[in-house]
This record gives sequence, structure tokens and C-alpha cells, in this order.
Amino acid sequence: MFRSLVASAHQRQPPTGSAGGDSGLEAQYSCPICLEVYHRPVAIGSCGHTFCGECLQPCLRVPSPLCPLCRLPFDPKKVDKAAQVEKQLSSYKAPCRGCNKKVTLAKMRVHVSSCLKVQEQMANCPKFVPVVPTSQPIPSNIPNRSTFACPYCGARNLDQQELLKHCVESHRSDPNRVVCPICSAMPWGDPSYKSANFLQHLLHRHKFSYDTFVFYRAKTKRLLFILQYLCLTRN
Repeated sequence: MFRSLVASAHQRQPPTGSAGGDSGLEAQYSCPICLEVYHRPVAIGSCGHTFCGECLQPCLRVPSPLCPLCRLPFDPKKVDKAAQVEKQLSSYKAPCRGCNKKVTLAKMRVHVSSCLKVQEQMANCPKFVPVVPTSQPIPSNIPNRSTFACPYCGARNLDQQELLKHCVESHRSDPNRVVCPICSAMPWGDPSYKSANFLQHLLHRHKFSYDTFVFYRAKTKRLLFILQYLCLTRN
């Protein structure tokens, strides 16, 4: 209980420093899930943690949701619009991480999605390389989640960074709604959902490779461990 009260009080504290150009403001007003400036923020009533409304939606679909930040259970009916946070987003300015132009936090997402310097930074990010080769065997019967085809022109064998760079260079002005090939390849993906702004979706949702953080065969590995344990105990 004490932890939730402290978290709630901290979440509602006003930002420190100058409201005109403190570069830390963007971090203070960033969603813990997507790591971008809040978009239509909502707050959990019990713990006070704030998230983008869209980011919190998957948690609201489960029977007993937990706060993604503190892992405390909460009542989905007591999730309200964070009106005070929205007001502060319209009041405070911060410099763009690319061109350093000061914009209000409420307009930061739109600005970043069209800032050429930010797009160049994202496209030129170094490709992830493991420190040491992995010892895990590579299954042969799973979908390809390492390379993807461009949803606009069909160019193939593009990893996430190459796909982003290709779309920035070749399809920046394409207005068509397309299915994200990265999302649709994931176990939780919806292959029928089309992004209204695919380039912005890439910039906001796919900053890292899922295979760096997700072990898709975790259930299989756990089952093998249990079977091995049972065999040892019987012997």
C-alpha cells in the first residue's frame, strides 16, 4: 500500500526545472510502454501511473489486469483520462531530439514523425549484433521474424532497420494504409490490421528487434526442463 501511495504521489508531481526548454521534460512525460510522449494519456486510479490510452488497452482486455509499471492489480473501470497531464503537455516545451527545435510536448510526436534528422538517426542506427554467438538451436519450423517484405513495393529480405531506411527513402509520401509486416509476423500480431501512417508506426513501435528481447520458445523450453526434472527424480 505504501509503495502505491508513493508511486501515485510521484506520478502527480509537477516537473522540475524550466518549463521552456528542459530536455528532461520529454522523458518525464513519456509513456513507460512506448517510451514516447504521452498520447491521449490515461491514469490508473489505484496506483496513479499514467500511460498512453492505446498502450494500456491490451492490459484492459484481461480478466485481472496488472499495472505494467508496478505490477499491482487494478480495476479497469477506474482508469480515467489524465486531464492534468494533457494540460501540462500543451503548456511545456522541449527540444526535438533531432533538430533541437523547441515544440510543445503535445505536438512532439507529430513533429518527430516528420523531422528528417530524427528519421536519418533511426535509419542509420547500427544493426544489433550479439556479443557472443547464441547456443540456442534455431528451429526450422517457425515463421521468419528476422527479415520482412516492404508492404508498399514488395522489396524482400529487409531487417527492421533496413525496412525503416527503405521506407524513409522510397515511400515517405505514400498515403496508402498497409499491414505492418513486423507486427503480423509476431504470435500476437493481427495480419489484417492496416496502419494509417506506417512510417510513423515504424518510428514509434519498432525501435528494437523483438528477437533481442523475446524468446518465442519459452514454453517449449520450460516443458523440456520439467520433463528432464521428472526423469531425474524417478531415477
